Amino acid sequence: MTVSDCMGAKTTFESAPKKIVTSNAASLELLMWLGAGDKLAGTGFPPGKGALPGQFADRAAQVPVLGKMGIPKEKLLSSGADLYVDAFSSMKNMGKMGDAPTAKEFETAGIKHVFLKSTACAAMSKSPRTDLSGVEADIQELGRITGTSQRAGELVDGMRKKTDAVRDALKGVPEAKRPTYFFFDFDAGTKQPMAVCNRQVANAVITQAGGRNVFADCDGDFKPVGWEDVVAKNPDWIQLGVRNRGSDEANKKAFDEAADFLRSFPATKDLTAVKEGHFVRIGSERTTIGGVRSADTVQEIAHTLHPDLVK
Repeated sequence: MTVSDCMGAKTTFESAPKKIVTSNAASLELLMWLGAGDKLAGTGFPPGKGALPGQFADRAAQVPVLGKMGIPKEKLLSSGADLYVDAFSSMKNMGKMGDAPTAKEFETAGIKHVFLKSTACAAMSKSPRTDLSGVEADIQELGRITGTSQRAGELVDGMRKKTDAVRDALKGVPEAKRPTYFFFDFDAGTKQPMAVCNRQVANAVITQAGGRNVFADCDGDFKPVGWEDVVAKNPDWIQLGVRNRGSDEANKKAFDEAADFLRSFPATKDLTAVKEGHFVRIGSERTTIGGVRSADTVQEIAHTLHPDLVK
């Protein structure tokens, strides 16, 4: 089979890979869902304690950590992997990716390089993302690559049942009546907020959940904006975008810190969402990086915004 990267370059597989390295916990988790976890040979951005579903925790803990953030080029090229699954092609706020190998270096090392395109190629998308079809396509493609197509189909069917149920529950709510929503990336810094734009997975999640991303008029994946821009939007709800800290207690502390910042910061303390305590406490990774649990995130946000309609 043949797949393409963000720019259309082709990669052909004659057989399923035997040793896989992943760029981050999200792509690692996806391989676990597909039943290909036994092929994992290393990862960057390893999952924190409690970040993955419980059934994957023990196996994930055994995967070698090649980099606590991005994987150094030398470690990746010498990993012995025959496939590298990359989610970070165009992401600007996940920390420094380091000096990535060239296509020739990957080829010389015998490593095929593929992308989770719903996340990695988001900025290059030709149109806004308003549903999870791109995430579903990633799951199906990785299923074909790893020989787990049947499992991929089952996962996608399960996701669609959840998102279809939300869609049906909200079909009577006109677009103009849906609450406005700001994803506050607390970990990207508070001096200048980082908006999620209409090509980002988060825009699809928010839209399918019955919210209106206040920066949906921004083409691309992420964009630095000013606090005056957030104030002008005056969102009805704010998601506290916090990356997993490794425990429920640490995560709660981080969410509390994000909420306290918004309550005390002069520019945001009088926003509608802040005054009414309309905060959504769902982790950044599950919202901005596509995966099987993106459908669960849609359900959770929809229930928060429309509790009478989405149970």
